[in-house]
Amino acid sequence: MAEAATSPHTAAPRTAVGFAYDRDALHCDDVLIADIVREVGTPTYLYSAATIAIRLRTLTAALAGTPHALHYALKANSTLALVTMMRTLGARADANSVGEIEVALRAGFAPGEILFTGVGKARAELERAVTLGVYAINAESAGELERIDAIARAQDRRARVALRVNPDVDAETHPHISTGQRHNKFGVPLEDAPALVRAMHARAGLHVAGLHVHLGSQMMSLEPIMRAAAAIVGVARALKAEGVPLDHLDLGGGLGISYDGTPGPDPQAYAAILGAAARDTGLSLIVEPGRTIVGPAGALVARVVDVKPHQAGHFVVLDAGMTELLRPALYGAFHRIVPVTRRHAPAARCDIVGPVCESSDILGLARELPLPRVDDLLAILDAGAYGSAMASNYNRRPLPAEVLVQDGRWRTIRRRQTIDDMLAGEL
Repeated sequence: MAEAATSPHTAAPRTAVGFAYDRDALHCDDVLIADIVREVGTPTYLYSAATIAIRLRTLTAALAGTPHALHYALKANSTLALVTMMRTLGARADANSVGEIEVALRAGFAPGEILFTGVGKARAELERAVTLGVYAINAESAGELERIDAIARAQDRRARVALRVNPDVDAETHPHISTGQRHNKFGVPLEDAPALVRAMHARAGLHVAGLHVHLGSQMMSLEPIMRAAAAIVGVARALKAEGVPLDHLDLGGGLGISYDGTPGPDPQAYAAILGAAARDTGLSLIVEPGRTIVGPAGALVARVVDVKPHQAGHFVVLDAGMTELLRPALYGAFHRIVPVTRRHAPAARCDIVGPVCESSDILGLARELPLPRVDDLLAILDAGAYGSAMASNYNRRPLPAEVLVQDGRWRTIRRRQTIDDMLAGEL
C-alpha cells in the first residue's frame, strides 16, 4: 500500500481542469478523488497542476507588455514540489524567512532569482541572504538597512536592497492580513522614504535597487492597488529627479481569489494598473503573487468521523480541522465544502467542524448539504494557499499528506507525518 501511494497513477486523458463532478463523483483534473484517498487516506491536500499552470500563465501573459519579473510568494504554499513547479513554469521566488530561502534553493532557484522579504529578519538570516547574493532584500527600516550595510561591508560586498514603503492605504481586506496602513508594522512611512533612500544610497555596502510596496492579502478591489502604486511612483519620480538611480519597482502581491464561486478580480485589469505604474517610472516591474496562483488549485479532503444533532441542525465532525486549515478559525474565512460523492437527498443544515479541542475549530457553519454519514468524504475547496503552509501539530496531530495531480496522473509530494517524525527532534 505504501509503495502504491508514492508512485504515479494513471487516469484517462484530461478533459476538465481543477475540481469538478462527473456523474456525482468529484474529480481533480479528471482523476477520481475517491480513488486517491483510498490509497493515501485522510486528511489529504490535493493540488491541480493544470490550474496552477493556467493561473500563472494567465498573469504572465497579462504582464507581457511590461518588462517584469514574477516572484512566487512561498508563504502561500512552500511545499517543495509546488515551488519546483513554479520554477519550471518560469517564475522566480519571494521568500519571507531563511527557511523559505532554503526551500527555494532546493527547488532549483539561483540566489539571484530570490527576493527576501519579511518584517523581522534576524541577523543570521541577513548574513545568509547577503552571503548568497539574493536578487534583493526588501528592507523594512533604517535600522535593518544599517545592519545589512555592516554585514555586506564585512564581506567586502554590496548587497542589493529595496526599501519597503508604507503608503497608508487601506487594502479593504481582513485587518489581520492588511499591511499597508500607518498603524501596521510593515515598512517605513511614505514621507520618510526619499530621505532614507538618499542616505542609504551613499553607503558602501548597499546598492539601493528599488522601492517595494505590499498592501496585504486577499484584495478583491483594485482601487487600493492603484492608490498605492501612485504613491510609490511619486517617490520614484522624486528620487529620479535628484539623480538617485533605481532598477525596479516592486508592487508586491495580494490579489484575491473568489472563495464563494463568484467571479474574482480581473488579472488583465490588475496587470494594466501595475504596468502603467512601472512605465511611468521607466523602471522594471516586480510582482509577488501567491494566493492568486495556488489558492484555487488546492482542496483539503477529509472524512466524516461523527454526526451529532443539535437544536438547529447537525454537527458534522471531520478528521481535519484548524490544525490542517487554520483560515476559518483565524479569520472567519469562508471555504466552499462539497461532498466527494454527491448524494441526492433533502438538504440539512450542517455545521462542519473539526476534531480539535477548541470551540473555534470550525470549517463552515450553517451549510446546506444532504446530511453526510460517517465515513463520507468532504472536500474543502480553494485551500491551496495558506492551508498546508499554516498547518500545525496542535493536539499532537500529524501533518496531512499532500498529492499533486498532473497530466492524468497523481503522486504523493509530501507523505503523511508520523508520530516518529513529530518526535524526532525531542529528547
